[in-house]
Amino acid sequence: MLRDQPCSLLPNPKDSALPRIWLFTDERNEAVLEQAILRLPRGSGIIFRHYHLPEPVRRARFATVKKLARQRGHMLLLAGSPALARRWRADGVHGRMARRADIGGLLHSVPVHDAREIQQANRSGADIFFLSPIFATRSHPGQRPLNLVQTRRLAALCKGAVIYLGGMDRQRYRRRRNPMTHGWAAIDAFC
Repeated sequence: MLRDQPCSLLPNPKDSALPRIWLFTDERNEAVLEQAILRLPRGSGIIFRHYHLPEPVRRARFATVKKLARQRGHMLLLAGSPALARRWRADGVHGRMARRADIGGLLHSVPVHDAREIQQANRSGADIFFLSPIFATRSHPGQRPLNLVQTRRLAALCKGAVIYLGGMDRQRYRRRRNPMTHGWAAIDAFC
C-alpha cells in the first residue's frame, strides 16, 4: 500500500552530513566537468559514471575528479561494483546491488523510477534513492516525467534519502520539494 507520509528513515536535514546537491558525470559533461565541479556548492555530492571510457582511462579520470572533489569537500560515489569502489577509494557505490552484505561499509545510492525498483532498493539496504524523471530529460528522451502525485507516493516508499533527478535545477527543485525529499541531482545544470 502506498503512503503519503515522510519516511522515518529520512536523514534529519538539520544534522545530516549527506549532500543535498549532486552532480552526475557522463560523456555529456566531460568537456566541462572540472568547471561543473567548481560550480557545485562546497560539500555537494558527485556520482562518477563515465561508462564510455575504457577502465584504465576511466580510473585516471576518476583520480582527477577525486582530487578536485576532496579539495572542495564533495562526497564521491562510483557507479560500478562495491569492490571497484573500495579499490578506487570512493566514498560509496552507485547502482543496483542485490544485498547490503555486498556493499560492505560503503554508502549506497541507487536510481529508481517505479515502485518495483524502490522495493528492490529497500531490500538491498540502499541509503540514497535517486528518483527520476521528475521533469523531461535528455537522459530518457520521450519518457513521461512523474507527476506530483506519483512523485510523492514513490518518495514515500523509499527507506532512505530521496534525491530528485531528471531535468532538475535549483529553481525546479524549489517548486517540487516536499518533506520527503532531501535534495536534487543533475547532469546539465552545472555545465
